[in-house]
Amino acid sequence: MENYLIDTHSHIDMLENISGDEIIKLAENNNVKKIIIPGVTPDSDTVIFPLLEKYENCYGMLGVHPSEAKSYNDEVEAHIENASKHRKIVAIGEIGLDYYWDKTFNDLQQEVFIRQIKLANRLNLPICVHDREAHKDTFDILKKYNKASEVVLHCYSGSAEFAKECIKEGWYLGLGGVVTFKNAVKMKEVAREIPLEHIVLETDAPYLTPVPFRGKENQPAYVKFVAKEIASIKKISTDEVAEITSANAERIYRI
Repeated sequence: MENYLIDTHSHIDMLENISGDEIIKLAENNNVKKIIIPGVTPDSDTVIFPLLEKYENCYGMLGVHPSEAKSYNDEVEAHIENASKHRKIVAIGEIGLDYYWDKTFNDLQQEVFIRQIKLANRLNLPICVHDREAHKDTFDILKKYNKASEVVLHCYSGSAEFAKECIKEGWYLGLGGVVTFKNAVKMKEVAREIPLEHIVLETDAPYLTPVPFRGKENQPAYVKFVAKEIASIKKISTDEVAEITSANAERIYRI
């Protein structure tokens, strides 16, 4: 494979069984040249910034995950806005809606999502979106409130039909290890139906580890299995998948 891969969503700060140096070395050995680390809590910068300073090929995002929406306030927003001036912060994320675990504060999640969309717009940064069992509300809020930011729907989990509506808006889909799962019929259909020009690759490490390592801790090196599966589904070369998805990531995140 001549063209390199980019893992656009990797919580390498959460990996427990491997050192940072090993993560980066294994990624590079598997042709993964750039890694983007998302924020999830108000103080994610305290763990992300040291990684950005130590590893040249790592970039970061800052944002408050929907499950942490109760922690969001004016002070947190000001902190994220200031911290986002760091030269290697490339997006606001991961932000969005998660109706899977706890539906008691959906309204608050929506409010915090809207505030962070507006923040991304002010900062002229892309938005990395977490959407779990909240497809319609996520779509409607982005369509109404996002004015200027590129949008990546991280760990896309909707149908191919919904995906087509999303790419009509100019948004991108983050596809990861789920596409390699034998029974992931819906995700394989998305990979088949959606043009590569609207796809970026991700691992969501340490979660959602692709086959053949499913059940073990995920890491950036494994994004190559996502690329291979998409190539197989689309009946094209893995090199073509790498070329187009990496170009997408570099354009969206300006890296």
